[in-house]
Amino acid sequence: MRTVMAYTSVTMDGVMQSPGHPEEDTRGGFAFGGWAARYADAMTMEPASGGPGDLLLGRRTFEKMQAGWEHGPEDNPFTAIMNSSRKYVASGTLTEPLSWTNSVLLQGDLATAVAELKAQDGPDLVILGSGELTRSLMAARLVERFVLLTHPLVLGTGIRLFQDSPRQTEFDLVGSRASSTGVIVATYQLR
Repeated sequence: MRTVMAYTSVTMDGVMQSPGHPEEDTRGGFAFGGWAARYADAMTMEPASGGPGDLLLGRRTFEKMQAGWEHGPEDNPFTAIMNSSRKYVASGTLTEPLSWTNSVLLQGDLATAVAELKAQDGPDLVILGSGELTRSLMAARLVERFVLLTHPLVLGTGIRLFQDSPRQTEFDLVGSRASSTGVIVATYQLR
């Protein structure tokens, strides 16, 4: 059985919106895009799963990542990882075939489709970003592990990872470390 792991950059006040660059996600007039870039170091740039694996992505994240990585720089190790990884995409608007190599559109009910993926043999399923997807799967108790990269920054506005959380959910801290730039990388396991 596979594990579903959410790998997410957040601020100290839980904002996850647009960590990578200013135009990444401007919904709601969000003007602080790119907030995580100045905290990047070797540790925060390690691949989420330690190497190639299967990704779960929402439509917005899929489209942004496809634009950035499908024809990304060959000297960047993430280009090969992103292109070779199987990408499962949750979307009510995209249709198959998806043009990015190794991309599969999830069919039917999202929770059922992900539960079926979890039951298969294979690498863990890693959610990158994709807040709406993460919250949906968390409500269905399908996210078993969170790796949160908490940046030493408070924005006071923006979409939060646990925005409107449907119920109390408890986790155990199973690992943590600090980057050279003050980012705390903490791994939490669902109780």
